[in-house]
Amino acid sequence: MTQLPSAAAQTLALQVRQRLVAQADQVMLSLLAVVQARLTELMDEAVPWREAQQRRDTWAHYQRHKAQWHDAVATAWQHALHPPRYAAKTALDGAFELVGTEVVENKILASRLALNLMEHAAQEVNDLRKRLKSLQGERDLPAQDLVHPEALLLPLVEHWVACGLSQEAWQSVADVVQRHLAHHLQAAYAQCNTLLIDKGVLPVIDFAAPKPARPVAPAPVAGEDGWSARAEGNAAPSGHHAPLPPGHHWRSARAQGLLDQIGQWVGGSAHPSARALAQPASRVAPRADDAPILYASPPSEALLAAVAQQPVLGEGYWVSSGAAGQVVAPEVVGQMAVQLRQQSAALKNQASTEAEKAIIELVALMFQAILQEDRIPPGVRVWFARLQMPVLRLSLQEPAFFQKLDHPARLLIDRMGSCVMGFDASGISSATLESEIKRVVQVIEQYPETGQKVYAKVYDEFQAFLKQHLTEKPVTQKLVGVAQQVEQKETLAIQFTIELRNQLKDMPVRDEIRDFLFKVWAEVLALSAVRKGSKHEDTLVLKKAASDLIWAASAKPNRADRARVISDLPDLLQCLRDGLTLLNMPAAEQEDHIKRVSAVLVEAFMSKTQAIADDQIQALAARLANLEDYIGDDDAEELPLDSQSIEELLDVDASALDVILEGGGKASAVMLAWAQELDLGAWFTLQFNGQTSQVQYAWRSPMGHLHLFATSVGHSYLLQTVRLAAYLQGGLLEPQEAEPLTQRATRDALDKLQANPAQLLA
Repeated sequence: MTQLPSAAAQTLALQVRQRLVAQADQVMLSLLAVVQARLTELMDEAVPWREAQQRRDTWAHYQRHKAQWHDAVATAWQHALHPPRYAAKTALDGAFELVGTEVVENKILASRLALNLMEHAAQEVNDLRKRLKSLQGERDLPAQDLVHPEALLLPLVEHWVACGLSQEAWQSVADVVQRHLAHHLQAAYAQCNTLLIDKGVLPVIDFAAPKPARPVAPAPVAGEDGWSARAEGNAAPSGHHAPLPPGHHWRSARAQGLLDQIGQWVGGSAHPSARALAQPASRVAPRADDAPILYASPPSEALLAAVAQQPVLGEGYWVSSGAAGQVVAPEVVGQMAVQLRQQSAALKNQASTEAEKAIIELVALMFQAILQEDRIPPGVRVWFARLQMPVLRLSLQEPAFFQKLDHPARLLIDRMGSCVMGFDASGISSATLESEIKRVVQVIEQYPETGQKVYAKVYDEFQAFLKQHLTEKPVTQKLVGVAQQVEQKETLAIQFTIELRNQLKDMPVRDEIRDFLFKVWAEVLALSAVRKGSKHEDTLVLKKAASDLIWAASAKPNRADRARVISDLPDLLQCLRDGLTLLNMPAAEQEDHIKRVSAVLVEAFMSKTQAIADDQIQALAARLANLEDYIGDDDAEELPLDSQSIEELLDVDASALDVILEGGGKASAVMLAWAQELDLGAWFTLQFNGQTSQVQYAWRSPMGHLHLFATSVGHSYLLQTVRLAAYLQGGLLEPQEAEPLTQRATRDALDKLQANPAQLLA
């Protein structure tokens, strides 16, 4: 390497950083248009009206402030061009530094940008850092040096928020921002390296020398067979999160960001974006390329043993028997919370690392929040309390609990919570539901070594239990049975019509006969198939009548065919009358249909035109006899369904049921997908006929067309998928819970730590 005088070295280093900033500024200028295009694209998507309004507001705000955003970032870069040469030792050494949640979240978002850039440009970035380090006598570059991707990219996020744009809005454009920056900043770093090489600064990097710290440290992740070294915790976001309502990716991103923040809190190394809340000020300024390592080592066997040895909260001590079954006084739950807090404190004293202490405290605070949720009946909170120690053991062994929204343990707790958090806890509590939650907890306690496998197993079992439990009331069972038959009948009618249209499209069949088959006879065939079965003799006779009618209504140019028509006509007309009677059609209306059909048959009898070939009729008859084999699904069409048709067609009383057929407008494809993903047992607020009701999602039909919502007083509402999606989109049906139970508990835990950061490691 050419030896440069100190002043010349500093001048050259400054020139390189200025080059990097100039290139970054050009990249940001082009980024403005990329973000604009993305926000416009999002604004044009079909989403619920509230989210659509939010997107329009974001687009308009960005239009007004994008220049301000660019100018503020450019100014921040210029101010950072002269980084401190040494990390100053603060007089507050040993004190705790409190950092706001927004600051931490901004650094998390910047870290994601940096990690994504390093996936594409690690060599260019590391080479430039090594060359600049050589210019300053091998002293480490300070964390604030713009050569570090996190330091370079942090102003992008900070000034986005400072301009009044939300972090949720940032998440909606983060994917295009990452791609744009990774592509263009890689070239910028390469140009800076070229400038130094031209000046003789490390033309060849000596890879035998100690290498810079890795930009991304693989995070050991607990798998089924123990610990693996998959870089899951620190990998760039892949966009895959737990299944949340489609179109609500801002909410999903916010939830995942919460887990990211938790994951960094329990990381094994100090890091400005993760540990500032609980670390001494002198320890919160490490190198920017030292990525946080989640769960640097597995938990100690001694701690796991201590968790396993914690006494189980005694069922008999806390629960008493009453006339209504098991009774738990609310104050008893408070006593349980105190006992759990004592157990957590004892475990923290046995923890050997700060990460273990952090995990114990976070789990304790999460369950403290759950136990304080007064919308959960006390009897259920007793069993949630029993889950704290098993979940603690799980979270100590499996980092995925703090990383994945769809971790089975989270899904299980969220699902059990959503089923018991109705508006009137005393009204929805049932001995059967509490018994199932008790069984779930006891299974988990019995198999503590199996990790998330046991949670996945009991989660599936709880799902199956809900399907039965939510429809076990006699009135609900009757409604479900009726709705299922109606779905089958109406769906078959539509699909029979489609198949009949396909079969007759190339046949010379009069329009009157086509209309009769499509609008009337398809209903007859569907109802007979539902009531008696598709292969029942009566249903097969009705199917054959369709092909017989088509043949009878075609031209009869020869005497033999006309003789056959005369012979078969009485039986055919009687079969048609039988089918119309099956529909409970009034006699006068039946006669109108028979007269129109008869008139067509008379004209066909006298016609001398080309007849339908016999082989065509035979093929049609065979296909109609097995009509169900050819039908498909069409979820986008609303069935012609109402309360009166239910009573008339299936001979039942539908007074306890409202069939919702109007309101909400036309649903988007996104909302149709969400409607099919709602969780059974979840509670909603329903606006219908000027009244507000609290309803629980009780049943989804086998074909997925119909959805039943029940109130606590026995009234039910039946919606088809397209109407359900419309109600969700129009805000006429809203989930009671804005976010799942474990996410709220996690957020509550973070709030407590913000207020008292020393509590994390105390």
